[in-house]
Amino acid sequence: METFNQRSMSSMHSSGHFDDLKDTALGLVSTLSFPAIVGTADMMLKSAGVHLVGYEKIGSGHCTAIVRGGIADVRLAVESGVQTAEQFGQLVSSLVIPRPYPNLDIVLPITARFTKLMEEGSHSRLSNQAIGLVETRGFPAMVGACDAMLKAADVHLAAYEKIGAGLCTAIIRGSVANVAVAVEAGMYEAERIGELNAVMVIPRPLDEMEQTLPLASCWIEQSQPLNLPVNIKEKEQVAEIEVLRLPDLTKLPTKVAEEIWNDE
Repeated sequence: METFNQRSMSSMHSSGHFDDLKDTALGLVSTLSFPAIVGTADMMLKSAGVHLVGYEKIGSGHCTAIVRGGIADVRLAVESGVQTAEQFGQLVSSLVIPRPYPNLDIVLPITARFTKLMEEGSHSRLSNQAIGLVETRGFPAMVGACDAMLKAADVHLAAYEKIGAGLCTAIIRGSVANVAVAVEAGMYEAERIGELNAVMVIPRPLDEMEQTLPLASCWIEQSQPLNLPVNIKEKEQVAEIEVLRLPDLTKLPTKVAEEIWNDE
């Protein structure tokens, strides 16, 4: 099924408004959790014809999703994002700026990311994989949750994110069922070790989501061969050479007997 943002991208590209941003708006929604901002951004993308520019993480757990698009679409997307963040109990603030000044576009990481997205398109080979996020307060709890998730279901650990205030998020990929089982196991393990802050499962992420999360660069498709640091064959050859250099002890008794005979 074609989504709102995919139709918007194709229409903007065909209409020749590729670089003209004067009639667009900027939308921002801020939360206190990385899984919450990812889920919020996913809802914003699916509710209106906007494009996800990216995330800004400013420390102390504050994360902001930045979207761009038509003024009406951005207002609708931000409204949906606010409702989603409130459901998570993580909403901090939101903002809609119609027709931002060029100076704002240049200083903030907005225009370059938006232009690159429009030029490259938004196709990803991982879009059929669900996303699971488990956020903990403390690195040991996150590592323990990762281990539990990998052992509980057929999932892959793609990356992890740190947003300050001791909060770190493990990001896994796999089928919807496997991700759901893994996230549940990770939750229990994180609570056992330390503090669980937030979780999120996104069954069908849009292609634009792939380009804003640290997923594809860490994806392992095939196991790599293990290179041993020591060459065992060379050691065996050295051992053989040392054995050949040993003296022939069988000749020693004969030589000693000849010396005794000459003395007599």
